[in-house]
Amino acid sequence: MAKQPETDSFMDMFSRFGRDLKVPNVDVETILSHHRKNLEALEKSAKASAAGASSLLSRQREMLQDALREITDMAQNYRAPGNPQEFMTNQAAFARKSFETALKNAGEVAELVKNSGAESVEILRNRIKEAMEEIRTGYEKK
Repeated sequence: MAKQPETDSFMDMFSRFGRDLKVPNVDVETILSHHRKNLEALEKSAKASAAGASSLLSRQREMLQDALREITDMAQNYRAPGNPQEFMTNQAAFARKSFETALKNAGEVAELVKNSGAESVEILRNRIKEAMEEIRTGYEKK
């Protein structure tokens, strides 16, 4: 029975290809390590973004619950005032309070989004700096 040739791994084929072309030695493990670190940084960045989105959604849910609770309280405690002046004063106070709360909530949401995005970007920025240093060190060795 004829002996079947053993299949080479991708790394072996890659190394043999480089030798056949007389390309300077390529440190495949260094290349793989470099890309592994890139993928790890992307994963950390994605996790930070997901955590930020989760906390944002959680906080928005809390804000909505607070708003609905306030509206419910107001509706339950509502009694029609005797004169139109008092009615308009109450309406204006409610509108002012609603506007102030919406403004405060919008500012808080914007801050959460900014912090979440900043953390994610910082992870990627640090990896880019590390990668550039790895490349620089690789060239200095040669």
